[in-house]
Amino acid sequence: MTNFSYVILIPLIPLTVFLVTGLLGMKWKPLVSGVIGTVGLGISFFLSLFAAYQYFFATASAGGYHTIIPVNMLWLSFTSTLQIHMGVLLDPISVMMLVVVTTISFMAHIYSLGYMKGEKGFQRYYAFLSLFTFSMLGVVLSTNIFQMYIFWELVGASSFLLIGFYYDKPSAVAAAKKAFIVTRFADLGFLIGILILSFYTGTFDFSKLMQPGTSLFAGITGVSFLGISGITWAMTLIFMGAAGKSAMFPLHIWLPDAMEGPTPVSALIHAATMVVAGVFLVARMFPIYHFHAPDVLIFIGYVGGFTSLFAAIIAMTQFDIKRVLAYSTLSQIGYMMVALGVSGYGGEAGLGYTAGMFHLFTHAMFKALLFLGAGSIIHTVHSNLMKDMGSLRKYMPITHITFLAASLAISGIPPFAGFFSKDEILTAAFHANKLLFYVEYITAGITSFYIFRLYFNIFWGKDTNYEHKPHESPLNMVIPMIFLALGATFGGFIPFHDLVTSNMKPFADKLNILVSLPSVAIGLVGIAAAWILYKKENDLSDRIAKSLGVLYISTFHKFYIDELYLFVTKKIIFNGIARPIAWFDSKIVDGFMIGIGTVTMKISYKIKGLQSGELQQYAFVFIAGTIILALFLLYTLGFH
Repeated sequence: MTNFSYVILIPLIPLTVFLVTGLLGMKWKPLVSGVIGTVGLGISFFLSLFAAYQYFFATASAGGYHTIIPVNMLWLSFTSTLQIHMGVLLDPISVMMLVVVTTISFMAHIYSLGYMKGEKGFQRYYAFLSLFTFSMLGVVLSTNIFQMYIFWELVGASSFLLIGFYYDKPSAVAAAKKAFIVTRFADLGFLIGILILSFYTGTFDFSKLMQPGTSLFAGITGVSFLGISGITWAMTLIFMGAAGKSAMFPLHIWLPDAMEGPTPVSALIHAATMVVAGVFLVARMFPIYHFHAPDVLIFIGYVGGFTSLFAAIIAMTQFDIKRVLAYSTLSQIGYMMVALGVSGYGGEAGLGYTAGMFHLFTHAMFKALLFLGAGSIIHTVHSNLMKDMGSLRKYMPITHITFLAASLAISGIPPFAGFFSKDEILTAAFHANKLLFYVEYITAGITSFYIFRLYFNIFWGKDTNYEHKPHESPLNMVIPMIFLALGATFGGFIPFHDLVTSNMKPFADKLNILVSLPSVAIGLVGIAAAWILYKKENDLSDRIAKSLGVLYISTFHKFYIDELYLFVTKKIIFNGIARPIAWFDSKIVDGFMIGIGTVTMKISYKIKGLQSGELQQYAFVFIAGTIILALFLLYTLGFH
């Protein structure tokens, strides 16, 4: 058996870098922190690649892959069975996620050396990047669900720090708080789900919970609340945590605002790693969903389907390039949830599971590339708005080519990576749920339209008179983009059905022409529509927007979901519930307690003369009391 104990170094290196740069970073030049962080992540990256090679090729067998736990230490013990360990779990999805997290983080570290150069708080930035990477690696390597929850919360904390990096900017502070509050609300559901599940099964360990047909769930399936079984409640609440972290509707409102953070942060956290944590959680718990809560799995598919279409429609009307990509991320995460929702266990029935993980991998490459490309553009134009851009292909040839590769990948155009993973999702949906299939087909066309609307507005369109002549980004920003462009172009040729499956056994997969050809066709239609409207400057798009009237305005304002949340929180919760409770607390509860104190003080003031300290008064009271007591006794004894 291959020794994988070295894998523990992959998360421990970023943790060490965080501690060193966080505590000592201000004592040396800013660039030193960046170099230390980048070198540390580089080591973790190469260790992850080596671990993936060992796991998938050196230890592979004809019967599939096995779960390996090279490190596992007892941390807390409640009973002989209910214990919490801290360790490392390796299986196909955790090894795949190791590669994704370290790859995107390593590219973001290199890219940030150029993008963040000269920024105030450079050392702090790299410390937070390392903390986030450590947290995310802790999530994917966890041996049990409670260990995952601990790192899950640490991911939220480090995300809060990175989104609010520009702490002197009110919008960044507000965005950080919004992300933290929304995801904490969702994580409360996650925690309750964990407690319900562990209470009835008596374990937190994935290795025990993931066994198909295990008798651990006999107790939880036998209880119900409001007519719904305990296992359904537990798995729905666990999905609530996943929906919050992956920004599924209606918990999606934090992600677009999170674009206030530095652009490399958007690429790392909000495109490729943090937002897919929810997808990873559902995939990790997939055997439980499939065997014991299939109705919840169907619900997950519909939530993903609605979110993918909803977010794609909004993306068509946004003008901030990072917000377009943010809503694109929501849509693509929805695709992954649909894939898991329509999947079965093992073989071709489990195509959706494999497709979802495949799309997670390819999406990490092309979406991180899109964000880094956007950062390269913002770096030279000093604006996020499309109206300030145009014809940049003349000035930024490498950014142009790499951005085009990512755009073709997300549009599902062969032979780019997105074509293969999206085609497998559509094929799985076609066999399992026709409604979700058609929803995702429509979403595919909208996706290619909005991404090429973005592409043409930036690199073609009007020839803007720039105040400063645009230029290509420095080498340390360009190299990560080229690397990710290679992944977005050739990543689709990886045989995922031989590597990552729902039952860890490979299965034969082939291209479904009946699904893929129309998929490519609808993608080309979307690109053609964007070509007509945006390749050359014209007013056709404005006329169409005006003709749509209220529909366009509603879409531009994101269907007023944020305003609805504000109405519910401010008008109903704060004014209708919180204020009356605050009045009752201050006037009734506090008033009652203050009243007791006031009465006590007044009585004390009246009787304080009884303890004057004068000996004559005490003697008088004593003698008078004695006489009164004697007279009372004489009276009661009958001496009248």
